[in-house]
Amino acid sequence: MKPYQQVPIVESGEPLIQIPENYFLLESPHPYEKLGAPYDTVSPYYLREGVLAALIAAQAKLQDAHPDWRIYVFDAYRPVAVQQFMVDYTFAEQLKTRGISASHLTEIQKQQVWDKVYEFWAVPNADPAMPPPHSTGAAIDLTLVDATGEMVKMGSAIDELTSRSYPDYFAQSQQPLEQRFHYNRQALRQAMQAAGFQQHPNEWWHFCLGDQMWAWLTNQQQPDRPVMARYGRV
Repeated sequence: MKPYQQVPIVESGEPLIQIPENYFLLESPHPYEKLGAPYDTVSPYYLREGVLAALIAAQAKLQDAHPDWRIYVFDAYRPVAVQQFMVDYTFAEQLKTRGISASHLTEIQKQQVWDKVYEFWAVPNADPAMPPPHSTGAAIDLTLVDATGEMVKMGSAIDELTSRSYPDYFAQSQQPLEQRFHYNRQALRQAMQAAGFQQHPNEWWHFCLGDQMWAWLTNQQQPDRPVMARYGRV
C-alpha cells in the first residue's frame, strides 16, 4: 500500500467527460493502444467533469504566460485492465534494459525490477478502496507544445523510469539547456497548480485533482484543513 491509498474516498458521482480536441492536442491512436493495451470500446481521453473544467482553466493560465503554448494530453482515463497491461509491459521492458532473461530471473532481481516499476506506476489494484489514480478519471499525464507544434523539451520522456523524471531533477543545474528543462517544467506545474491540481512527486508529467493522491498531497500542505478524495474507480 502506498501512503495516499489510506485516504478515504467519498465518491462524488461526477461523470466522465470526453476531452475536447479543440482545446488540447491528443495523439490518436493512443500510445498504449499501439502497444495492444485492452481499452476495448473505452477511450483514454476522458476525465471527470470537474477535472476537465480545471484542465481548461489550466490551459488559460498557461497561455496567460505563454500565449503560443498548448497542453498536449498524453494519457487520462485508464481502466484497471490497461493499468495491469502497462505494468506488465513495463516490467518486461525493464528486464530487456537490464539484459535479464525472465527464465533466469532471481528473486532479488525480480524484487529490484518491481521496486523500480512501482516507483512510477501504480499497482493495478481491483480493490475499490485503493484504485490506481488514472482509473478514477482524476489523473492526467501531459506535456506542452509550442507554436510550431513541436514538443517543449522537458529533459526526459513521459514514462521514463529514471531520476530525470523527478519534477525538480534539473533545479540546481548550472547547464543552460538543463536550466531550460527546469523552466519548462515549472511553466507546466505553475499552470496546473493554479487550476487546483497536484503533481506526482516522481513524475513531472502526472497531475491529479480530487483523487486519493491529490488529497494526500493537499493534506500534507494544509494539515489543519484535511480533505478526502472525491473520485474513486470508474
